[in-house]
Amino acid sequence: MLVVVLLAAWELSVSTGTVRSDSWPALSSVLTALVHGATSESWVSMFGSTLYRMTFGFLLGTVLGIVVGVLFGVASYVNRVLMPTLEIFRTTPIPAIVPPLIFLLGVDDELKITIVALAAFFPVALNTLAGVRQVDPIHLQVAQTFRVPRLKAVLRIQLPSTLPYIFAGARISLGISLIVAVVTEMLAGSEGVGYFIVSMEYAMRANDMYAAIILLSVLGYVLNRLFVLLEAKYIRWARVLHLRLT
Repeated sequence: MLVVVLLAAWELSVSTGTVRSDSWPALSSVLTALVHGATSESWVSMFGSTLYRMTFGFLLGTVLGIVVGVLFGVASYVNRVLMPTLEIFRTTPIPAIVPPLIFLLGVDDELKITIVALAAFFPVALNTLAGVRQVDPIHLQVAQTFRVPRLKAVLRIQLPSTLPYIFAGARISLGISLIVAVVTEMLAGSEGVGYFIVSMEYAMRANDMYAAIILLSVLGYVLNRLFVLLEAKYIRWARVLHLRLT
């Protein structure tokens, strides 16, 4: 409802003459540009390239985050030695590492995927670490009593118990990955949605710029909803267990 009100206010601000600016077009003209762009091959290719980088980087960062989170959780020595380094890199702003990475990787997909992977890595790693620490120690003690090998206990007990935390971190990382993919294309790109938005700004084509932003917002919402459905399917047991315990 709030979105509808805001969109109506946007249209009225222009149609009533409250706002007079070339950089603030009417919503109706933006939607016209949106329909025209969404049905064109160039926009499909543009959004597809951004989604490719986002997805590749997100999956890479998520997998590495799970591995590192579990490792830090089960190996206290590794946690003590490497956690300060992880915290230093975690608090470093992503835009600050773009220039050094350009020297190392250039400005092609390798750069953008690496930056997205770094952004996706930390929420998953920290949530996985928190999940591993929350595993009921009684379960681990039972495994030790029955002499279950350490690796098997990690894979069969700790990792499954950590899934709700992993999904929570991955959901956060999904939104961050899309944002970082677009920002990276703005800073060092020659294609993709981010590059397109900046190009339309310089060309004073506000209709196309806002149309791309709206479509990007819709895409982010759809991806989040799909992830929620995926989460509900694979960790439904966690919600059932929580309801029974409460």
